[in-house]
Amino acid sequence: QVQLVESGGGLVQAGGSLRLSCAASGRTFTYAMGWFRQAPGKEREFVAAISWSGGSTYYADSVKGRFTISRDNAKNTVYLQMYSLKPEDAAVYYCAARVGVVTPNLGAYNYWGQGTQVTVSS
Repeated sequence: QVQLVESGGGLVQAGGSLRLSCAASGRTFTYAMGWFRQAPGKEREFVAAISWSGGSTYYADSVKGRFTISRDNAKNTVYLQMYSLKPEDAAVYYCAARVGVVTPNLGAYNYWGQGTQVTVSS
């Protein structure tokens, strides 16, 4: 079992930056990790993912060039650095983990955090 706790969300002006963190606990931190988001009235969508080694990363086209996913396995933590935030980035952001190769497929993730709210004012 893996427990995931997100933090770092908040209110930011358009064009601003935030860094989300996801702290994992439980079994050995050898999971591929992903960030997903869900805005009101919309389906949860893929944002970014990273392999266990950190050697492979994937991004949704909508965030490519603005968001960076990284991880520190010594701290069992995954980060999502977000720059140039737009109002359309506002959502609840979820961290997720899976055993196996990294993938943007939401359904492939076994463990989920509770989410952290990101609000972007225009």
